[in-house]
Amino acid sequence: MPTKMLTIPTPDGRADAFVAFPDDGERHPAVLMYSDAFGLRPVIREMARELAGQGYYVLVPNFYYRHGPAPVFELPEYIDEGARPAVIAQVMPLLKAHTTTERSLRDADAYLTFLAGQPEVSAGPITVTGYCIGSLLALRTAAAHPDQVAAVAGFHPGFVVTDTPESPHRLVPTLKAEVHLGLAEGDMTPEITSELTQALDAAGAGDTCEIYPGTVHGFTMSDTDAFSAAGLKQHWDRLLSLLARTLTDK
Repeated sequence: MPTKMLTIPTPDGRADAFVAFPDDGERHPAVLMYSDAFGLRPVIREMARELAGQGYYVLVPNFYYRHGPAPVFELPEYIDEGARPAVIAQVMPLLKAHTTTERSLRDADAYLTFLAGQPEVSAGPITVTGYCIGSLLALRTAAAHPDQVAAVAGFHPGFVVTDTPESPHRLVPTLKAEVHLGLAEGDMTPEITSELTQALDAAGAGDTCEIYPGTVHGFTMSDTDAFSAAGLKQHWDRLLSLLARTLTDK
């Protein structure tokens, strides 16, 4: 399966990104995948390869590119409870600086423009998926590009319900895309989960917010102690079903 690192021109520079796609000479629907806060690293590349193996062109940008190419910070091979505080201390200042609404929307424009120009990408809508903070970026992208994004998925989402006027959950009722959000147990309080569910209900049939049993935040990431094999499998079941329903030539 072809995989490569490349750079994408943006209004703020050049974003490095990982792509994976089937090696069959055909055109395939595109999936824009946003990583979790720990960024573009081996486990994310493996997930992109697995998704590409199902018949998709998968683009994973380094949303920290303004700070430098991936890896932007040094991570242990396995992020356990002992390592997590030091990792979070590295990540949070960069996360706040590089995922603002203005920056993420400029980047999303560039990523979708790139995908539209790739010979391996079929015509038609795309899906955007994200993990942790990537769920926020996925929802923003879908809201900004309603005619290009058919579906959006987010897993163990972070910062999608806040008190700010630009909170991502306030975008949900305006989306044309079908939405699935897979929450870990304890990701949100019951009150916040209820607020998010109400927003999804207002958006129309097909949108779902589901708590994955027996999981904690970060459950899809096999390089952390949050990993749940059952949670990852449920994530693939939900994501692949969403893709099959919403991308026109699947």
